[in-house]
Amino acid sequence: MEVLSACAPPAVPEGRLANGGGPDSEPGPILPRQPRTVRDTGLEPRFVIALVVKTLHASGKTPLSLLTGRLRLSISVVREVLQQLVAEQQAEVAWCGDSDIDVHYQLTAFGQRAAAEYLAESRYVGPAPVALTIYRTMVERQSLRHPDAPRVTPAGLKAVLAEDGIEPAVRELIGAALHSNRPLMLYGPSGSGKTTLAHRFARLRPDPVAVPYAVLVNHEIVQVYDPTLHAAPLQPRLAEERRSCDARWALCQRPLVHVGAELARDMLELRSDAPSGVLCAPQHLLANNGLLVLDDLGRQRVPAAEVVQRWLGALERGVDHVAVPGGASHALPFDVALVLATSLAPESVLDESCLRRIGYRIALGPLSEAAYRALVWRQCRLRGIEPDEHTIDYLINELHRRTRRPLLAAWPHELLSRIADFAGFAGREPRFDADSVAQAWSSLFGPRAALEPSNLGEMR
Repeated sequence: MEVLSACAPPAVPEGRLANGGGPDSEPGPILPRQPRTVRDTGLEPRFVIALVVKTLHASGKTPLSLLTGRLRLSISVVREVLQQLVAEQQAEVAWCGDSDIDVHYQLTAFGQRAAAEYLAESRYVGPAPVALTIYRTMVERQSLRHPDAPRVTPAGLKAVLAEDGIEPAVRELIGAALHSNRPLMLYGPSGSGKTTLAHRFARLRPDPVAVPYAVLVNHEIVQVYDPTLHAAPLQPRLAEERRSCDARWALCQRPLVHVGAELARDMLELRSDAPSGVLCAPQHLLANNGLLVLDDLGRQRVPAAEVVQRWLGALERGVDHVAVPGGASHALPFDVALVLATSLAPESVLDESCLRRIGYRIALGPLSEAAYRALVWRQCRLRGIEPDEHTIDYLINELHRRTRRPLLAAWPHELLSRIADFAGFAGREPRFDADSVAQAWSSLFGPRAALEPSNLGEMR
């Protein structure tokens, strides 16, 4: 996959991992070095042999280069296995080219029978997993709690939150909370910008992390890489030759995982994927070394105290015990920056003992008039709509104040989106005028919510 080209490991001793650095540091977090022998993979020889045999069974006559690509193992490791399979008459050379790597292999009749036995044990065919101990070490070294992890700075926080209209005192509180690396809670009325703010926190940690495609846990394969959550790094990095880094890992942005009211108890456990023969890690574990946002706290299908207490305890231990469907549980690494968001009063959602374990509770509410005006201007500019100060006066004085609607951060975005919707349907360019604002306001809050803008001329 293309994400592998982003790896940038310098020459480091075999088996070592580098610690994280700041966004401008080089080389930053790196992938482990490429295993050169079966022993170097950290996997049992029989497991690697089975994976090679199953891949040949699925592919038929297979070029060596294609085999190494599908297994994400080095040529030297795959050759070591193939030499043993050829010696045991389970595989044979089907075709040879001019170079020593231009070779095709296929299974013999003995190999086909062995493949059937291996498939009966596990149907998994794909990238070779990494050992749980290696994954645990990587998570620990990439942790935001690690002494060498990048720290949030006042300048960085101000730059990221500049467009949110947050008062300096609240921004300073947020900075202290993020610096502490303790769980934090954002609470306030719906529309106060809690979710948007929580997502912005991910922009404060731009350094990349290494994520394995799969992990071997007690002879079971757990998939932990999700291309929808583990995106390639935003910043280009110096590229090392691909053969120098362990292709079983992808270099990604720190993940941002958002879980809302849909969270149910079974979503906290491992999920079995029968067709692929793997266990899929729950989303909160896919957030490892990144940001985990639990939104709409108190509205999930699992009691809020149950999930929060579980995650808080797992963060303190560094592992979460996740159950296999119908089986035992496995202890997997758990290291995230946890942000809780709720529109309910914190005391109505969690008891005092649980609230004490949350590092910071930050209240968000209406914006100041100046911040709200600035937000309207920014939203207009983002959509290519010319802002108008008199129309903003009408929005604040005639709509918000007379209807007693607070100046919440969500409204400018929502109103401008609706103005664009109505204009697009009518086949004209969107305009930020009193009539358009009144129409958008009525569609948002009801037909009687907007006041007639007939006296706008007098206001001018």
